[in-house]
Amino acid sequence: MNDLFWLDTGTGKPLVLLHGGFLDHRMWNDQIPALATHYRVIAPDARGHGRSANATEPFRHTDDLAALLRHLDTGPAILVGVSMGGSIAVDTALEHPELVSAVVVSGAGTSEPDFTDPWTLRTWTTWQTAMAAGDLNAAVDAFTLFAAGPDRTLDELAPDVVGRLREMTHSTLSKHTAGEPDLRIPIRDTWNRATRIDVPVRAINGALDSPDHITMAERLTRAAPNGHTVTIDGTAHYPNMERPEAFNKALEDLLRTL
Repeated sequence: MNDLFWLDTGTGKPLVLLHGGFLDHRMWNDQIPALATHYRVIAPDARGHGRSANATEPFRHTDDLAALLRHLDTGPAILVGVSMGGSIAVDTALEHPELVSAVVVSGAGTSEPDFTDPWTLRTWTTWQTAMAAGDLNAAVDAFTLFAAGPDRTLDELAPDVVGRLREMTHSTLSKHTAGEPDLRIPIRDTWNRATRIDVPVRAINGALDSPDHITMAERLTRAAPNGHTVTIDGTAHYPNMERPEAFNKALEDLLRTL
């Protein structure tokens, strides 16, 4: 585990916070101290993100997480993930169910996303083009647009939220180079298998997120035998950063029902 970074604070039932793609554990800065009063909060940086090392051989994020939970001897944990983190949480419920007591996602379904919305596809293509050209600043600019969603501009978000997102994205993207191999091993048939997840599955969506991200999270909670969705108004892809108090209350309300 020497090549992975994580925070581990608080006492109680283990609660794992999984960050979005190209971000890191700091996206949870408004949740960690609040939740650590009642839970053992574990917030890792995924491989290739933040302070964790880049991959040097094929890997699966879910296996990294499973190894960390076994290393920490936590027992079944509640997994809370935004975007990529949500898909890792679902993958772990599928691949390592003995380590999971509940799953909470935001703006995510499984690790097999289905993007059809024109705004999402356009924004994704702009980001990919900048990455392929090795234009780090343009890639950061494009990726951060997901924070606003299709119906707002970044100027309508709090400047400190945008600044934090840019800094984390720049930090992670700068660890990578254009054309480097993608060593992630995909997990297959996740949507069909999601119907057999036997722990509670919850979604906390931003009402202003892209239709694709909202739809995937709702599809997941419909597929799971014990699923439920709530929405936070005035937020898009990162509701925990835009309205942390509302997100924390929604999360804690959901956790009390588990």
